[in-house]
Amino acid sequence: MKNTYNLRSIAAIAIGQVLDNGQSLSTVLPELQRNINDKDKSLLQEICFGVLRYLPKLEWFINQLMDKPLTGKQRTLHYLIMVGIYQLLYTRIPAHAALAETVNGAVALKRPQLKGLINGVLRSFQRQQEQLEERNINNNSQYLHPTWLLKRLQNAYPDEWKAIVEANNQRPPMWLRANSQHNSASQYQQLLEEIGITSQLHPTHPSAICLSEPTSVTKLPGFEQGWSTVQDVSAQGCAELLEPRDNENILDLCAAPGGKTTHILELAPKANVLAVDIDENRLKRVKENLSRLQQHATVIQGDGTKPEEWAHGQQFDRILLDAPCSATGVIRRHPDIKWLRRDSDINELTELQSQILESVWPYLKIGGTLVYATCSVMPEENSLQIQKFLAKHSDAVLNDGTTAGLQILPNTTGGDGFFYARLIKLAN
Repeated sequence: MKNTYNLRSIAAIAIGQVLDNGQSLSTVLPELQRNINDKDKSLLQEICFGVLRYLPKLEWFINQLMDKPLTGKQRTLHYLIMVGIYQLLYTRIPAHAALAETVNGAVALKRPQLKGLINGVLRSFQRQQEQLEERNINNNSQYLHPTWLLKRLQNAYPDEWKAIVEANNQRPPMWLRANSQHNSASQYQQLLEEIGITSQLHPTHPSAICLSEPTSVTKLPGFEQGWSTVQDVSAQGCAELLEPRDNENILDLCAAPGGKTTHILELAPKANVLAVDIDENRLKRVKENLSRLQQHATVIQGDGTKPEEWAHGQQFDRILLDAPCSATGVIRRHPDIKWLRRDSDINELTELQSQILESVWPYLKIGGTLVYATCSVMPEENSLQIQKFLAKHSDAVLNDGTTAGLQILPNTTGGDGFFYARLIKLAN
């Protein structure tokens, strides 16, 4: 049966919702994918993520090929042209098929009169591709990041910024966390090997396995029974650093989508875990993850800056605060972050993190551990945030062998960008 939808026009709509309406792909795609078959779902994802990864380069090519850009009501057609160029450059789709489907996208978008224009631009690109790519090498768009973000990275990491940018522009590796309640990482690796999936173990993270090629979770041994979870190796460091113990009261704050909650319970199955997040919708994912792993935690919707509304005076042995952040460490997983974030967001987020940290500190028992974590690479959100907190709190001390926490930078062969600091509460 022939599909009744045009995938390229759906991709153009999704990209428009991100760039013009400020929505994230993770919000937009589930809506648009409802009536699409599984094979096409992954192609739609590949195209949308790819276009947003290479956006400045694609924009530059279009500017060379057109006298004036398509604007206003025709803006979606501009994104359709990007979809076409992306396929010609970065996918194995035969050029004739990519062209035909993209040009037909104009009909699906109710602009049949622009088919000729789209066809013309894409064919010009095909003819001039080599010269255009050569000219693009000396252009700033090759870094594929907005100027404000490049400047911040250059200031914070004068020697490493190029490596960070390069890692951000890669496709992300797929990391698994083997559930130690079922199998060790090496036992699970063996199970993967038996069905032809090759992988590497991480030298220091005991449960982390990196797949040589990303694969569907439906192919993973015992996935539905909770034998493994998809989680980046850097994110796995949070629960490891927290060192949860059975029978302790543990707060997982900003817990959605639940990867860290379930990791805490794998390490300490009898811990009393309270998982709190401000987003009611994303808490559904926490519940789904707990259910798949057959674990129990108390899950509630709550604001991290107002623990008095949901903690009911309870004191915790350990708190994991995975603070809301700029997510500048996970750009390779979410390339839309580059275009959704603004320079001014960093100061606003820093203020919010500080409020949450201050609000929740009184709920930690004396002698208790708080792990502060972000998936950001911005010093303002990370080491500077912790230095500021320590300067204000004589009852807080760092306990991870660092002076202001541990910053992990995104790495082409390793994990995402992440930051952790482990604080211990002293008697005043």
